[in-house]
Parts: sequence; structure tokens; C-alpha cells
Amino acid sequence: MPSERPTISVVIPTYNEHQYIGACLDSVLAQDYPSDLVDVIVVDGDSTDGTAALIDAYTAQTGRVRRLRNPKRIVPHALNLGIGAARGAIIARVDAHTTLERDYLRQGVAALQRTGADNVGGPMVARGGGRVGAAVAVATSSPFGIGAYFHFGTEERFVDTVYMGMWPRPVFARVGLFDEELVRNQDDEFNYRLRKLDGRVLITPLMRSSYQNRQALLPLARQFFEYGVWKVRVCQKHPRQMSWRHFVPPAFVLTLLLLLPTWILSPRLALLGLTATALYLTVVAAVSWQATQGGQRASVVWVAIVFGVIHLAWGFGFLVGLARFAVHWFRREPLPPRLITVNCQEGVPSPEEGL
Repeated sequence: MPSERPTISVVIPTYNEHQYIGACLDSVLAQDYPSDLVDVIVVDGDSTDGTAALIDAYTAQTGRVRRLRNPKRIVPHALNLGIGAARGAIIARVDAHTTLERDYLRQGVAALQRTGADNVGGPMVARGGGRVGAAVAVATSSPFGIGAYFHFGTEERFVDTVYMGMWPRPVFARVGLFDEELVRNQDDEFNYRLRKLDGRVLITPLMRSSYQNRQALLPLARQFFEYGVWKVRVCQKHPRQMSWRHFVPPAFVLTLLLLLPTWILSPRLALLGLTATALYLTVVAAVSWQATQGGQRASVVWVAIVFGVIHLAWGFGFLVGLARFAVHWFRREPLPPRLITVNCQEGVPSPEEGL
């Protein structure tokens, strides 16, 4: 690390987040890290709901927030623009749906210095909200819902990927930037490249934050459908990044799709399909009941429904991705983008010299 108290640039990608960006910025500006060492960059995708005006109000009131335009309206481009405009020795990603505890940045710096990790992050603690939102919070915090450790882990350890993340700036010169083709899963892909170059990714429960998850089934299904679609591209770029658990939802969905038309013609296949479905529903019911114990304020039925939405949407998305990106199996993948600098007034990227 460059010093005991290095400078930090907080990069916040956003688009139409008027409802959440204020609380997010308040939590960033209230950090107990020295304010003169923290640079806040919000990269906005030309929001239409007043988000940009709210960000500009924070700029006028505090003098500590900069706003950049993200005409592509995708997260990896926003991150790359923010990294290029960053002044800090450390880059910290913060999502607009997230609020940070006051010591989040300080604990992140301490973890980088203490462990020598190349990326650190904390657990993803979902906030819920309403019957469906509460069920989503419970389901996405379960290993049965999402397998990534940062969704449910409670111990500090080195992992494959983390929520948000904090990196020493030289990491991006060594690894490259986020892959702008990946509308989703760009953080998984970046952390795989980092680990492939012997980098280390650390999760620590000392970095505390809370995340406002989806509060309705349709947005949740759309979110996980997109995760499934774009996971195919990550698999094509880095086949060894995949785990057996990634193939379970699409295999289950494919089995249902293949068996469904034959159930009418074959009693045996119908029995097989019904048995598989009953077994899945039994497991979902048992896991849902267990997940709602211990003071969790969520309905067992709604948690079970959310598990089903997550698994089916992700699995169906993966199958769609296999068809959508079929031609890429036979193409050479391009190199990751280079580090860029940004004219902070105009938001125009240009290559950074010497990298």
C-alpha cells in the first residue's frame, strides 16, 4: 500500500436511482475516513428520473462529489469511466442500492494493508421490504439460492469473488479493466482474471453494508434471467471459472422442457417428470422452512416461490445464452480493455499513457 492513509476514489455506477442514491451518498460522505482523502465519483447513465439533478445538488452542497456521464448505460462502462477519472490510490466500488457503515472504507484499507490482498469486500446483506422483498432477502442470503460465499458467509477468507470491491489502483494496470461486453457478471469475470494472475480476493465481515434487493417477482426474474444469459459469455471466455453448481439450474429446466411434451404419450416419463418435480419442491419447502427460522420475518411460502423464480429464471437464461452466443465458441476472445483517463468535465475517455 502507498501509505498508512492512502487516498480513496469511490466509484458509484447509477441509472434512474433517485429513490436510493441520496442514502447511498449520505453513507459515503459520512465515512470516518479523512474526508480530504476521499474522492466521490458518480457515473450516471443519463437518468430520466431526477437522479442527475440530485447528484448535482450534492456536488453544490459538499464539493466532494463529481458526476460523469455514461451514455452506454451499462455498469462495466461506468466502472471503467470512474476508474479512469479516479484520483485515489485505492478504487472502491459502491452500488447505488447500498448504504455503508461509517467505518466501511477504513476497514477496507486496513484489510488491504493487513493481508496484501488485491481486492477486498464485505458480505452482501440484503434489506428486504414488503412480503416479497423480505422473502427475496432470505432466499438470496441462502447457499441454496445463490452459491457465491459473499451472499451468506460470515468468516474472513480468500474467495473467488466479492460484493462491490476495493482495489489498489495498480491492479487495473496489471489486470486490465472490466469487460464492457458483459452487461452482467462483469465482476465475476474480472476477479477470475485477477486470480489467474495470482491475485487474491478477500471477504471480511468487518466491511459492513446493506443492499436494497428487488421487491417484486418480475424484476427479480428479469435480474436472474440476465445473470444466466451472461454467465454463458463468462464461461466462453474462461471455461475453468465454471463450477458444477452453475449447470444444475439449466439442467433442471432443460429436463422439464424435454419431458413436458412426452408426458402425455408416455406414463413412465410422466412419472419420472412428476417424481423429479416433487423431489425439487420437497427440497425447496424444507430449505425455505429452515431459512425462515431464527427470527427471519418472511413467509415460508413466499421464500419457496422466490427460490423457484431464481432457479428457473437463471436456468432458462443460461439456455437462452447458449443459443444467443453459440457462434462465440469458435471465435478468439478479445483482450480486456486498457486503463483509461477521463476529462472530468466532459466525460470523454482517452488511453492512459504508459499502460
